[in-house]
Amino acid sequence: MTTSEKIDYSKTLYLPRTEFPMRAGLPEKEPLLVKRWQEMSLYGKLRESAAGRPLYVLHDGPPYANGNIHIGHALNKILKDVITRSFQMRGYDSNYVPGWDCHGLPIEWKIEEQYRAKGKNKDEVPINEFRQECRDFAAHWIKVQTEEFKRLGVEGDFDNPYTTMNFHAEARIAGELLKFAMSGQLYRGSKPVMWSVVERTALAEAEVEYQDYESDTVWVKFPVASGSEELAGAHVVIWTTTPWTIPGNRAVAYSPRVFYGLYEVTGAENDFGPQAGEKLIFADALAEESFAKAKLQFKRLRDVPARELAAMTLAHPLKGLAGGYEFAVPLLPGDHVTDDAGTGFVHTAPGHGREDFDAWMDGAKELQERGIDTRIPFTVDDAGFFTKDAPGFGPDREGGPARVIDDNGKKGDANKAVIEALIAADMLFARGRLKHSYPHSWRSKKPVIFRNTPQWFVYMDKELDGYGKDAAETSNEPDTLRTRALKAIDATRFVPAAGQTRLRAMIEDRPDWVLSRQRAWGVPICVFADENGEVLKDEAVNARIVEAFEAEGADAWFAEGARERFLGSRANEPWQMVTDILDVWFDSGSTHVFTLEDRPDLKWPADVYLEGSDQHRGWFHSSLLESCGTRGRAPYDAVITHGFTMDEDGRKMSKSLGNTVVPQDVMKQSGADILRLWVMTTDYWEDQRLGKNVLQTNIDAYRKLRNTIRWMLGTLAHDEGEDVPVAEMPELERLMLHRIAELDELVRKGYDAFDFKRVTRALIDFMVVELSAFYFDVRKDSLYCDAPSSGKRKAAIVVVRRLFDSLVTWLAPMLPFTMEEAWLERYPDAVSVHLEQFPAVPAEWRDEKLAAKWRKVRQVRRVVTGALEIERREKRIGSSLEAAPIVHVMDPDLRTAIAGLDMAEICITSGISILDTTAPEGAFTLDEVKGVGVVPALASGTKCARSWRITKDVGSDPEFPDVSARDAAALHELKALGRL
Repeated sequence: MTTSEKIDYSKTLYLPRTEFPMRAGLPEKEPLLVKRWQEMSLYGKLRESAAGRPLYVLHDGPPYANGNIHIGHALNKILKDVITRSFQMRGYDSNYVPGWDCHGLPIEWKIEEQYRAKGKNKDEVPINEFRQECRDFAAHWIKVQTEEFKRLGVEGDFDNPYTTMNFHAEARIAGELLKFAMSGQLYRGSKPVMWSVVERTALAEAEVEYQDYESDTVWVKFPVASGSEELAGAHVVIWTTTPWTIPGNRAVAYSPRVFYGLYEVTGAENDFGPQAGEKLIFADALAEESFAKAKLQFKRLRDVPARELAAMTLAHPLKGLAGGYEFAVPLLPGDHVTDDAGTGFVHTAPGHGREDFDAWMDGAKELQERGIDTRIPFTVDDAGFFTKDAPGFGPDREGGPARVIDDNGKKGDANKAVIEALIAADMLFARGRLKHSYPHSWRSKKPVIFRNTPQWFVYMDKELDGYGKDAAETSNEPDTLRTRALKAIDATRFVPAAGQTRLRAMIEDRPDWVLSRQRAWGVPICVFADENGEVLKDEAVNARIVEAFEAEGADAWFAEGARERFLGSRANEPWQMVTDILDVWFDSGSTHVFTLEDRPDLKWPADVYLEGSDQHRGWFHSSLLESCGTRGRAPYDAVITHGFTMDEDGRKMSKSLGNTVVPQDVMKQSGADILRLWVMTTDYWEDQRLGKNVLQTNIDAYRKLRNTIRWMLGTLAHDEGEDVPVAEMPELERLMLHRIAELDELVRKGYDAFDFKRVTRALIDFMVVELSAFYFDVRKDSLYCDAPSSGKRKAAIVVVRRLFDSLVTWLAPMLPFTMEEAWLERYPDAVSVHLEQFPAVPAEWRDEKLAAKWRKVRQVRRVVTGALEIERREKRIGSSLEAAPIVHVMDPDLRTAIAGLDMAEICITSGISILDTTAPEGAFTLDEVKGVGVVPALASGTKCARSWRITKDVGSDPEFPDVSARDAAALHELKALGRL
C-alpha cells in the first residue's frame, strides 16, 4: 500500500474552519450582545477610550414619551447611532445622549382619558397631583422606549439621558423664557390663533396637520351703505368656507390690482338670493362663475375702480339681528386678495384669521380717524360656543348659543344658524360645499378653528439692540429674531440641501411665535404681568423662580403661596401670575441649553441635528428661534432630515389599512441588523418603502455579506500572524490592497456626507462581486492547497486579514451586532469591535496603474468564464477545472495586460492557451469586450486527488502518486512539520 492510499487528503488542506455560523440567529443572539454590552459598560469604555479626542456631538431630538416606538423611531435612532458610531471609530469622542420630550398635550390627554373612564373630573383634582400623574406616565414610557432603543443596537448614555421634565431642565427652560421677557421680546397680545376646541388650547403650526375636510361655502351680499350715488342699492359679494365667522366680520378686503365691475341680474332660477334688477359688484374674472353658481342671468353695467371701492362703506349683512351689527363695514386694500377664486372680495373677520387680523391692524389708524371702532370682538369661546359678541347666535339665542365644533370634534350648528339668518335677511347670494385641506390637531386628529384670544407671543420683527449677540458683530440690517434666524440658516449645512430652502421659507413667512397653551402639564410661563400685559422685569424675582424650579421643579409655580414667595417684598403690588403653560416646542427648543451647554461631556453648538423632514416646522424651527433670540446663532452647525416610511406600494402606513411594519416584530422575526441594513440601503433623505418583500431583499443581501465574513474567518483560522512586504506580494494581492485604499476613502467620505446608501452599496458589491466571486474564488486553490512556505499563500492570508479588519470595522457602525460577533470570533480576547478605529491605510497601497491593468485582465476573464458557463449548462463539463480553453486575444492592450500572468489560475481552469490570432467562427465572444474569443476545450492529464486540478504531472512523485507535483511538494512540507 502506498503512502497516498492511507491519506485523507481533505485533512491536508487549509480548508476554512470557524464557529461563526452560516445561519445568523439574530433574534436570539442580539439580546445576548445587548446584555453583554450593558454588563461590561460598553458606553463607559467608549468614553474612556475616547478621552482627549475632539468632541463630535449629534444632539438628540427628543421623541415623545407616550407609547411604544414605531418604525419612524427605529429609522431615526438607527441613523443617529450610525453617525455617532462612525465618528467614534474615526478619531472622535462621539458621545450620544438620548433625550425625551415629556410635557404637553399628548400626555395630559392620556391622563384625562383615564379620568373620563373612571368618571373623575380633572378640574376637581389639585393641579400638582394631576401633574404628578403626567410625570409618572412619561417616566414609564421613557423606561419602555429605552429598552426598545437598546434592542435596536443604539449605544448612548441611557443611564443619564436628558428629559424636559427633569427639575434642572425645567429651571433652565424657565430661565430661557425669562431672558425673552427681560429683553422685551415677550409680550401679551390678542391675535387669532389656531384653537383646538376638543383640547381647549391654542396650537402652533407645528402642532397641526392638514387633512381633507368638507366645508359649507357661502356667497354673502354686503349692502353698499355709503360712497358713490350710482352704487346705492348695490351689494358687494364675498365668498367664504367658514360661514360661522360672518358674525365676526368687520371689513371686506379688495385688491387695487384686480379689475371689478358692476353687474345687474337679468333673470333668476333660484329659491332664494338675488332677483332680477339687483346690482352686484364682482371681480370681472370671477363674475361669470359666481352667477352660474347662483343660477342667474346677468349683464355688466360698468367698471368699479379701486378708488371708488376705497371711498365706500358697507352694511353688515346681519344688521339688525337681535339689535346688533349696526356698525359700518369698511373696504380695505389687501395684498392677499386675488381673482383666482371666490369673488375678488375677501370677508375679513379679524378675530378669525391671520391675514384678516393683519389687514385690520394695518388700517386701524385710518379707520379710527373715520370713526370706526377697531376693537376686535371675541365671538367664539374656548368651547366653540358663540358669545355675546355674536348677537342672535350667543347666549341670547333661543335654545342657547350655537356651536362651531363640539367636544368630539364634530361640526356644531353654527354654520346652519348663520346661513338661515342670512337667508332670512335676503343676504345669501348662493351656497355650496367644498372638500379642501383644513388644519387638524396633530394629537386629537380633530379640526381646529381660528380664534382671537389673549396669548403670549415672542416678536419676530422687533429690534433686539444686540441682545444675546456678539457685540463685535455689526450689520446695517435690522437686528430682529427673524433676521438672525435667516442668517443662521444661511450659515448652516443642510443634508439634503433642499432643507435650507424649506426652513428659510418658513422663517420668512411666519407670524410672531405664540408661546402660551391653556393646559396644566408643562413649564409655566413664569412671569408676572399687570392688567395691561406689561411684564415685571425684576432679576431678583427671576432668580427666586429659577432657584425654586431647580429644587422642586415647575410644580413650585402652582404651589400654595407661590405668588408671595416669588414676588417677595413686591407681593403687595398688583402683579398677576400668568397661569398659561409654555408651548412644548419651546421646551424642546431649549434642550441645547440644559444638555449641550450644561454637560461637560458635550459641547455647544452641536455638530449636527437629525430628525424627520416635518421638524423644519418643529424642533429645528423652535431650536433655531430660541437660540437666535438668546445667543444670536443656531445651536447646530448642520441639519440632516429623513423622510417618512411608506408601505411597499407607497401608501402611508396605517393601522386601519393593516400595512404597518412594527420594528419589534421585525427584530423578533429577523433581527435588528436586518432593520438596520434596510435603513442603510434606503435613500433615507426621501420617503422610503418597507414591507415583506423589501425586508426579504435585505435578508438576502445580509446572507451574502455574512457568508463572505464567514469565509474570511474560516480562512484566517490558519493565520499564523506572519507579514509579507507589499513589494513582495503578487499583483492580485496588491490589487486588493489598492481596492482597500479606494474603499477607505469612499467609506470615510460617505460617512462624512451621511450618505450611508453609497457606503453600504459599495461594500456589499465589493464583498459579493470582487471578493466572493473573484478574488476569493481565484485564491481558494492557493489558500487551501499550497505548501506552508508558499509566498503566494502567505500574501493572500495577509490580504484576507486586512480585508477582514477593514470591512468589519467599516460595517460596525451599521451592523453592530453582526460585526461584534465576527470580531470576537476572530479576536476572542478583544473587548469589542466598537472600541476599535477604522484601520489606517498606507498611501503606498494605492496603485492606479495596476488597477487599470487588472480591469483589462478581468475583461478577458469575463469572456472565458462566460464561455465555460455555457459548457457547464450544456453538461459538457462539470466544473471549470475540467477545462483548458483556447483564448484568442486580438486586442494588443488586453494581450499586454495578461502577459506573464497565470490565466489558468485567474480563470480557475486546469490549463489555458493564449493566442494572438483571430478567433475562429463560432468562438464565444462578448459584445462589450472587443478583441477576445474563446474556444472551449477539455483539460488533458489526470485529476489530482488533492486539488482536483487536471494536470500532466500527477504521479510525478512516487510517494504521492495520485497528486500533482505542486501538491506532492506541499505534502512533503506538511510531513516534515509533523502535520501529516
